[in-house]
Amino acid sequence: MKITLVYDNDVYSKGLKANWGFSCLVEVENTPKILFDTGGSGAILLYNMEKLNIDPASISEVVISHSHWDHAGGLSDFLKKNKEVKLYLPNSFCRSFEAKEVICVKEALQIHENVFSTGELLGIEQSLVIKTDKGLVVIAGCSHPGVGNILEAASQFGKVYALVGGLHGFSEFDLLKDLELVCACHCTMYKSKIKSLYPDKWVEGGAGKVISI
Repeated sequence: MKITLVYDNDVYSKGLKANWGFSCLVEVENTPKILFDTGGSGAILLYNMEKLNIDPASISEVVISHSHWDHAGGLSDFLKKNKEVKLYLPNSFCRSFEAKEVICVKEALQIHENVFSTGELLGIEQSLVIKTDKGLVVIAGCSHPGVGNILEAASQFGKVYALVGGLHGFSEFDLLKDLELVCACHCTMYKSKIKSLYPDKWVEGGAGKVISI
């Protein structure tokens, strides 16, 4: 599988734009392309997608982690480019959008054979879980329900291998000790601490970063 960071607070690849928010393209073998979150600005989202040669029309599904503008702000502009998507929204953000189908997610959900949602945890946020040969890859928007709760919810699908996304003020660093890969980006407050504790697991984020697992 491949994760391309499309929108982040920092830039990894020259020529892209950084902005407060998060979005990534998730590509899993024999599975439709999934856009996870849409950043805060539709203009920046679409600009970065163009620079990364990602055609909005090639995306079949959009998963929004939670309702905050820095994760859902680019959704309307994206839908102007591609209305033929299935839209997976956390139940608290469930509303009508001009899309092929809107699915309101409350409980844990299997989206595809190897792709799952944790469900909307604590009525706030859902995370995406991808099953790979190496273990589970968990993609989080901001981790508002807590990293521990997210990893526990994901664990119902197997053993967690990697964690990618925003971790906010997360400081229970021992929770990462059994993971093999951590790419903490967007709103994560303690990036340098996580990197110093787990240098062998750490992967630098930023718009344009590609993580292949």
